Amino acid sequence: MESGRNSAVVHEQGAARQVREAIVEIVSDSGEGAQKAGQSFATVCAKMGNGVWTVEIIPAEIKPPARSRAGASGIRIRFGSKAVTNMGDQADVVVAFNEQVLYGRIMADAFREGTVILLENRWAKDADEQIRDMYATAVEDFRARGLIVHELPLHEACLKYTTDPRLGKNMFVLGMLCHIYQLNLDLAANEVRAAFKKKGDKVIEQNLALLRGGGEFAAENLTYRFNVPAMPTRQDLVVTNGNQAVGLGVMASGMDLVSMYPITPATSATHYLAGVFQNLGGFIHQAEDEIAAIGFAIGASYAGKTACTITSGPGLALKTEFIGLAVMAEVPLVIVDVQRGGPATGLPTKIEQGDLFAALYASPGDAPKVVMAAATIEECFHMVITARKLAESFRTPVILLTDANLATGQTPYARPRVREDWMAAPIDQSPWPEGVTPYEWDPETGLSRRPIPGQRGGQYVLTGLAHTKQSHVAYDPRANQVGCEMRSRKFAALASTLLPPKIHGDDQGDLLVVGWGSTLGTIDEAVERVREEGYRVSSIHLRFLSPLEPGLAEIFGRFKRVMTIELNYSDPPSGFGGDVQSARRAQLAQYLRAQTLCDVDYWSITPGQPLQPGQVHGVIMERLAAMGVVDQRAAAAHAG
Repeated sequence: MESGRNSAVVHEQGAARQVREAIVEIVSDSGEGAQKAGQSFATVCAKMGNGVWTVEIIPAEIKPPARSRAGASGIRIRFGSKAVTNMGDQADVVVAFNEQVLYGRIMADAFREGTVILLENRWAKDADEQIRDMYATAVEDFRARGLIVHELPLHEACLKYTTDPRLGKNMFVLGMLCHIYQLNLDLAANEVRAAFKKKGDKVIEQNLALLRGGGEFAAENLTYRFNVPAMPTRQDLVVTNGNQAVGLGVMASGMDLVSMYPITPATSATHYLAGVFQNLGGFIHQAEDEIAAIGFAIGASYAGKTACTITSGPGLALKTEFIGLAVMAEVPLVIVDVQRGGPATGLPTKIEQGDLFAALYASPGDAPKVVMAAATIEECFHMVITARKLAESFRTPVILLTDANLATGQTPYARPRVREDWMAAPIDQSPWPEGVTPYEWDPETGLSRRPIPGQRGGQYVLTGLAHTKQSHVAYDPRANQVGCEMRSRKFAALASTLLPPKIHGDDQGDLLVVGWGSTLGTIDEAVERVREEGYRVSSIHLRFLSPLEPGLAEIFGRFKRVMTIELNYSDPPSGFGGDVQSARRAQLAQYLRAQTLCDVDYWSITPGQPLQPGQVHGVIMERLAAMGVVDQRAAAAHAG
């Protein structure tokens, strides 16, 4: 029996069984180390040659109440014998430290009939009668839902190795999972040493004992044994999350300064840089707030070396005025926005693609910015390098959109080999050419040479006011119009260098799905399923959003219907009360309609978690049915 379209068989008991992939979750209260155990497990899987994708399960509160449904904390690991690009559908095996956190995952549609639950059973004998009743009721409910529940004395077993199992159970569970999935325990031991190297030999040895104990416990008490073969590859791979990839990209780009203010889920990018950046001569500046952070970065960029600021949605909102200054003054700047749920504080630990309009439009007047969106963790690395180059070449801010799914997810990808052309050129201190103005705009491209403070003869007054090419404040009717046109010509020049997006599938058909950001793997997998069922569905995924990649209207015209799939809010297509005109569309769909003048349909939701391939497959099939395509195929098959 298989657990859905692409899941592995995991509830066969007995000898180790070879499966093509598995989805595992570790779920606990906050602070019990489930994420650390899952990250270590995922790293071991990757080092053994599996494709891996992880998704962290993070509650919205910093310290939610223990044993609460909304407080579920943990991690999902999907690993297989080929590259894994998304979190998949329902889980195969789940280790849970209490029963209540499982309800949060049930509400997220994370499990199916046949999902194996390895459940801590200490709550069955808790001193509190209410807790005992809650536990018994939940276990009965889980089994009624078709979950396969194994009640295990994990806490008691850990007491052999530690006086406080709450601080060691995660490594015990790591040992259990390594045994179940036949992973190399020596590799896991190396991960334990790396995780606790700053805490001393005593802590390391205790956690190694817990790791080995977990493996022995699983061998004695569980009959589940699975082997997920390595994927065939000759590439040298590296495993990081998206925020680490951003940090690596900053260093590989040659940028020397990142100025930031802590904000979830972007902060870990600067935490990572803070530990290594100084080895390359880099500098992390933690400002007093988001506004000061971007102001500091703009000042550094003006001085000659392009700087970066990393933030999330609320921080991007606070940086808006300074972004406008960088546009007007034509100061290069890289802004990384790790999107989360909004508005206001919103869903600070959850994924959303809600910042597209903010990145495109959140500035008064005419303030075009380059806006790109990374679709994979590997692209989080390479796009930072591209962003630095574009910022300098076009003297403009560049916004790179990632999101919480990319930020905290882990996956292996080809180890980058640093190239000299990634690096920023040395600061130009040669004398400024005589007679060249600070904004000597090329009338065709809008581009101009960039004066650097300290260049002999290159002195000029930087202003955020409308100005002439001499950088003189301009009040005459024509000057502002010229400045706007020159800024826009730069984007036309950049657009002329872009290539049309690659089409996943046939170049014409019934339905074209358009996505952006971290939904790439999910959309592609869903489209593949539909295509295998014989339907004429294709997809494209956009990386450049301002300017847009060329040829979209022509591509759209080759399909009967075009729709976006997004993780942001939209009204039903029929609107509320039948008011179609007032219906709020998904952000990319509305933008594409305006830019291409094509009728672009949409489907979007804001669940605070990544999309599942099966979920997207269902949406595509619904659209095909509404178009009559499914019924036509059924009629043709019946007539045949």
